[in-house]
Amino acid sequence: MNSDIASGGRHWEWQYLELMRRIWEQGDERIDRTGVGTRAVFGPQLRFDLSDDRVPLLTTKRVFWKAAAREMLWFLTGETNIRPLLQQGVTIWSDWPLAKYRQATGDDSSQEAFEARIVEDAEFAARWGDLGPVYGKQWVDWPTYEPSEGGLFRRGPGINQVAQVIESLRANPGSRRHIIEGWNVAELEQMALPPCHKTYQFQVSGGRLSCLLYQRSCDVALGLPFNLFGAALLTRMIAAQAGYESGELVWTGGDTHLYLNHAELVAEQLSRQPSGEPRLMLKRQPRSVFEYRIEDFEVIDYQPQGTLRAPVAV
Repeated sequence: MNSDIASGGRHWEWQYLELMRRIWEQGDERIDRTGVGTRAVFGPQLRFDLSDDRVPLLTTKRVFWKAAAREMLWFLTGETNIRPLLQQGVTIWSDWPLAKYRQATGDDSSQEAFEARIVEDAEFAARWGDLGPVYGKQWVDWPTYEPSEGGLFRRGPGINQVAQVIESLRANPGSRRHIIEGWNVAELEQMALPPCHKTYQFQVSGGRLSCLLYQRSCDVALGLPFNLFGAALLTRMIAAQAGYESGELVWTGGDTHLYLNHAELVAEQLSRQPSGEPRLMLKRQPRSVFEYRIEDFEVIDYQPQGTLRAPVAV
């Protein structure tokens, strides 16, 4: 058990709940890109201890951590099509291509029918399931360009930022350049959704690896619980590959918001008390960070309260 909790200290999850309350009660209300409307604050920070296998997995509602882990593994493949996720039952990226499909074709298919067709029909998936150069594409295959004849440029070898960071952590732990960046300005318009969790910076101190995640836009009710677990998992995997223990996850938000149609979720979650301390176990260390599988992860001592659902704003 966390020593702070054992000694009567505050549970780490209160940081999240206090941020939620602050946004709902004091946030600036505005109409956002989706038209739903939000209340927002700017620039909050949360900190979580990742030592001894601790993981910021919310207990005041169930977080489907396996879906978040599958998403992170999908990022690390550089894949940009939702088909591999749907084949594993992960539907969190379906809303954006479905909206594009409906607008382009006039076909008002249900999400379930659209997802089934993506899984069953490779050609349909290739046309309608691709998200553009999102997240993982930038992480492991950031595009470069080389001059060619006639003053033109051709595509050069892609940059694998994740591999570079791990090598840099091994060779030069004191560097201030251990960064994975997703915000490729030249390709934002090609993305179904520009990266929200956009910048990861790592630091080594006392043999421990910490991560600071800057998230430019954050849906606190639905997105942040996934983002925190995903960042913790990525930090744990990189730490293991680079030869360090885990340190701290520091999360910083830009426009940090709650959607106005999430009132019932917010009220219910704020009525709950956090309890327990889940742990994330990495059961195997493969040769490369790109070789982890979902079977390599186990969460223990996780007894969350009931699931809370709310609509996703697209």
